[in-house]
Amino acid sequence: MRDAQHHRGMLPLLLCVVSIALPRIIRADACKDVSVQDEMASVGQPTAFNCIYPLPTSGKVNVTWYKFPSKIPISKNIRSRIHQERNWILFLPLKGEDSGIYKCDINDTNICHRLQVNLTVLNKHWCVSGHSQLNISDDFKQILYVGKDDSLICHLNFPNSFVLDSVKWYKDCKEVEGERFISREKRLLVKNVSAEDEGKYACRARLTYAGKQHTVLNSITVNTEKVQNGGRIPKIIYPKNNSIEVRLGSALIVDCNITDTRDNTNSRCWRVNGTLVDHYYNESKRIQEGIEDYTVFQEHIFYTVNITFLEVKMEDYGRPFTCHAGVSAAYFILKPPVPDFRAYLIGGLLALTGAAVSAVCVYNIFKIDIVLWYRSAFHSPGTVEDGKLYDAYVLYPKPQRESQSHDVDTLVLKILPEVLERQCGYKLFIFGRDEFPGQAVVSVIDENIKLCRRLIVIIVPEALSFDLLRNMSEEQIAIYNALIQDGIKVILIELEKVEDYTALPESIQYIRQKHGAVQWSGDFTEQSQCAKTKFWKKVRYRMPPRRWPPSSPVQLLQHTPCDLTASGREASVGVLTP
Repeated sequence: MRDAQHHRGMLPLLLCVVSIALPRIIRADACKDVSVQDEMASVGQPTAFNCIYPLPTSGKVNVTWYKFPSKIPISKNIRSRIHQERNWILFLPLKGEDSGIYKCDINDTNICHRLQVNLTVLNKHWCVSGHSQLNISDDFKQILYVGKDDSLICHLNFPNSFVLDSVKWYKDCKEVEGERFISREKRLLVKNVSAEDEGKYACRARLTYAGKQHTVLNSITVNTEKVQNGGRIPKIIYPKNNSIEVRLGSALIVDCNITDTRDNTNSRCWRVNGTLVDHYYNESKRIQEGIEDYTVFQEHIFYTVNITFLEVKMEDYGRPFTCHAGVSAAYFILKPPVPDFRAYLIGGLLALTGAAVSAVCVYNIFKIDIVLWYRSAFHSPGTVEDGKLYDAYVLYPKPQRESQSHDVDTLVLKILPEVLERQCGYKLFIFGRDEFPGQAVVSVIDENIKLCRRLIVIIVPEALSFDLLRNMSEEQIAIYNALIQDGIKVILIELEKVEDYTALPESIQYIRQKHGAVQWSGDFTEQSQCAKTKFWKKVRYRMPPRRWPPSSPVQLLQHTPCDLTASGREASVGVLTP
């Protein structure tokens, strides 16, 4: 009974395991074979193969290595001699029993591809020095072009987690020496290649991975040829004989991207002025060629070799830096960046806008003072030829209250003439002062209004005065001429603050809305008769510009202009009592 319950409890667990493992097995069998590679390597050599295939993906890609026919994935424990790191399978090192078929499955969300590597492990030796022998990998083939500076590459197909410590080069069992040979990272630079440089070479590289050192020995069969046209020509994707903008003194890295056939024997390098970059800048090392990297695809190999500028100098501008891949070549030229005129333009526009806004604000605040100063400083000599005889016609009410009437008469008959006529040189027509005796009122007003450049209307806040002003023929004629016939500008002066204009005639309301009003702020004393007070500046601003006749000593004594000092005016101003 207890055993039956135990089996019933194990059944759901077994079904769960099957449900998880079965889709993986079914999907593994459904993977599409896209590549088969035959690889040979030597016993004792660290070896790596990369599982990479250019396919579109819709999400995260899972790569799994296993040794056929087993479906057990290769371990990912870095302590194992054979293990998987990301897309790579690593043998550290190879043993004879590692020969066999290795497969990797590339699982995407909706698709699965499989790559196959047929690995054959050989026991090959290559002499290094004396009678000692080391196991060596299968031969690589490379070509050096006679009469040129060329280079050999030590092919190290390992992930980036492997750090290159050192590389030594050998030819015919002897270490390569001489001024014509320079070792740079994975590259052996050969100056002025000759036919004698053919032979059997080997590169011995020391790599560090996970704290352990590994030694790789690659055999290279080198042939020499003269440059010929035709054959399999590598394609340089970038650079494209283009220019690159870069600032003086900045650092720069440029990649040369090349595609070539899998069995190519071409070398890849950077040159300047026909010389290898590392030779040309051998002393300063300011510009260096980087380590070549490559990725093996099904039908081609994609190479990348960069050039690094630690600091761009003026001498680098306009000089072609050329990437060579076999007989193919492409260059780039550095040039200083074009000044960003948009930034200057935007800055200039902002500055002009700010200056304009500031100028408008300053003008609005000091508009009256600016206009009056300009008139005083740049007044035009001579009379105005506009047919006008007077600068302003003064229209004022006749209040019935004695105190109100006295204030109006004082302002109109004494203070206005004192300031505008005597101090500022204007000529006013004031009815009751300037008409000839016996003239008809209507004809006097009609004729003289037409001879005036401005109309000054005095407003008294008294209902009776408003009624009286509304019925005066003088007011009707003046307003008619000002608004209809001659377009005369009107200056409203409020003797006291007027709170409500609705009781005034519509013509006065219109003038108040269009031109505003100046409120009397004086107290009928001597201080109120100064042309430079705020009230009189507002009135003078609304008056027409004054044109002075050609100056003479006599005229200067007869007229006292508004821009004289206050002390100069006090001698001509009398004390008025209200």
